[in-house]
Amino acid sequence: MDFIMDDETIDDLDLNGIKVIQKKDAFRFGVDAVLLANFARIPKGANVIDFCTGTGIVPFILAGKTNASYITGIEIQESMVEMAQRSIRYNKLETRIGFISGDLRDKELLKTLPKADVVTVNPPYKLKDSGIINLDDKNAIARHEICCTLEDVIIATVKVLKDNGRMYIVHRPERLADIFCTMRKHRMEPKVIKMVYPSIGKAPNIVLIEGQKYGGQFLKWETSLYVHDEDGSYSDEINKIYGRK
Repeated sequence: MDFIMDDETIDDLDLNGIKVIQKKDAFRFGVDAVLLANFARIPKGANVIDFCTGTGIVPFILAGKTNASYITGIEIQESMVEMAQRSIRYNKLETRIGFISGDLRDKELLKTLPKADVVTVNPPYKLKDSGIINLDDKNAIARHEICCTLEDVIIATVKVLKDNGRMYIVHRPERLADIFCTMRKHRMEPKVIKMVYPSIGKAPNIVLIEGQKYGGQFLKWETSLYVHDEDGSYSDEINKIYGRK
């Protein structure tokens, strides 16, 4: 069967031969999704749910790098889910990964999901009213809080997680106050934080956070990650994450 369309690419993750299908000129996964998948601590046999999954990059990385039992990706854009499902068939991962086209604000949908040990999420970063937005633009849906807000994401996460289950989220440092306040409001306690810097001397532009449902109040800071060295080359840690070392 034909796995890709004329306007698509099939991209190698350099991970056990796993490849993902993406549009050439639409939203494509970036370093933030890769960092999220590597930041998440997935117990052996865990049931994982990935909200805002897009074309499924996080589930595919987790399937290649962890011993998770099953990973379910939830995405509101049907076209992305259709691509992700083709990627499942291409990689023969039907027993490890599944995708659902649905709205994480749909309480009835959330009730149908088995309780998760871990939830990962790479949500829209920008507030809906920040800048000029074409509401029909699929890239805008991925970047702006059009179809879900930060609070929607955390509410859905709490609903599907087992007690003391873990949440892993990637976001922007300028939203930290919003993230922490919203997490605590819904009894999702921030436990670990890791800042990501584009290079030495630059301000951080990505933050990775681990939360625990009903967890105790203690926050651990992990060593910061630098994407580039001073000479502009990728850092050793980034090369290791991408499987280049």
